[in-house]
Amino acid sequence: MKTVSISLNSIDKVKSFVNDITKFDYDFDLVSGRYVIDAKSIMGIFSLDLSKPIDLNIHCEGDGEDVLKVLAPYIV
Repeated sequence: MKTVSISLNSIDKVKSFVNDITKFDYDFDLVSGRYVIDAKSIMGIFSLDLSKPIDLNIHCEGDGEDVLKVLAPYIV
């Protein structure tokens, strides 16, 4: 599992983020405080406080470099 901090501070960023990660078969969780949300759920993401960075847990096998390249625009 890898953890990165991401910023999703606009509606367009949330939509493109979900479109990007749904291409992968891995599980993605967003962690904000005590809340853990499925990162592939747009409604779930909008239930979080998006004004500050959120931790993204990537449950991938290997180094996950392919995922990190796609997530580069969102990583803080």
